[in-house]
Amino acid sequence: MTVRTHTPNLLARAGTVSALTLATLGAATLTPGATPGAEAATVAAHALWVAASKRGSPYQYGAQGPFRFDCSGLTLYSFKRAGRALPRSAAAQYAHTRHISVAARKRGDLVFFHSSRGIYHVGIYAGHGRIWHAPKTGAVVRLEKIWSRAVWYGRVR
Repeated sequence: MTVRTHTPNLLARAGTVSALTLATLGAATLTPGATPGAEAATVAAHALWVAASKRGSPYQYGAQGPFRFDCSGLTLYSFKRAGRALPRSAAAQYAHTRHISVAARKRGDLVFFHSSRGIYHVGIYAGHGRIWHAPKTGAVVRLEKIWSRAVWYGRVR
């Protein structure tokens, strides 16, 4: 029995897979010498994708995934999967981020809701004035319009 190998074909397919991986993950992740801003954008985009993939997961106070979440548990889980560590609470996450203006916000930035008593909620900015978040008991992870002007924005470093 003769075994024939198709090395050129195999290498061509491996090259295609590598190109697809590069396109899917983003060149900044895999390209040596990429700027930190490009890498941060890729991390934020991945975290946003992770949060969106959890659509419909039930809210549970204190839950950090992978099947149930509270607000800061969803952001912690999403960024952890994207390669960045965040503290547990929304207030600690705000302290951990680089604070940015509403004009500077980008998809994947964190949105912190606050009152006179402090920060009470966090979500991931999805663009067009919307966030992915785990809102409250009885609700599920969902995409929703930002409902308040009392928000601050933070970019994960």
